[in-house]
Amino acid sequence: MGTTTLTKPDRDSLAGDTGRNGGGFRRNDFGGGDSGGAREWRVPMRTYRTGMWLGLAGIVMLFAAFTSALIVRKGLGENWGSTPIPHVLWLNTLVLIASSATLEVSRRALARRLSIRFTGWLYATTVLGLVFLAGQVAAWRELAARGFYLATNTSASFLYLLTAAHGVHLLGGIMALAYLAMRAPAIATGRQRRTAVDVTAIYWHFMDGLWIYILILLLTRL
Repeated sequence: MGTTTLTKPDRDSLAGDTGRNGGGFRRNDFGGGDSGGAREWRVPMRTYRTGMWLGLAGIVMLFAAFTSALIVRKGLGENWGSTPIPHVLWLNTLVLIASSATLEVSRRALARRLSIRFTGWLYATTVLGLVFLAGQVAAWRELAARGFYLATNTSASFLYLLTAAHGVHLLGGIMALAYLAMRAPAIATGRQRRTAVDVTAIYWHFMDGLWIYILILLLTRL
């Protein structure tokens, strides 16, 4: 049986048909050329945004379940008790709001291609996130010093649960910020995509808003 040999125009035509009909992601959606002859396949930014919003929807459902459980449990009244709100939580709130502000300053510096400012404000956001977590630990220590532990009463249990659950999710944001900080020079010079910065900002601002909701819930329900 003979062997069919494709000419160069035939191969180019076949490759073009595959790109048009094969579905999936387009080549070089975000610009950029070949690197050493290899083609780059890029995921559209809307795909990352969609994934992030789906993840945030899951977090909303989780904290909605916590809220429902808190309301129902308090309605029962059994061993609910009363737990004071540590004063340090107010300072922690200011720190977290400040971190959202510094992250936005960092993003604007990136848009203006100010590499040093972008990197510096990104590090500042990461540090503020760590300060917030340290403040949460200080709040738990304050509660323990006043005799309120996880099992002291139901209201104390919910305070620890809500603040700890938020802290764990915020830690994920801090890890993302730390990654961006390490990659900041490459991102600022355009050698790496900036999509991660935008997606991380969405997550971080959401954590900020979620904390404010939790604080209001604790103030009105405990």
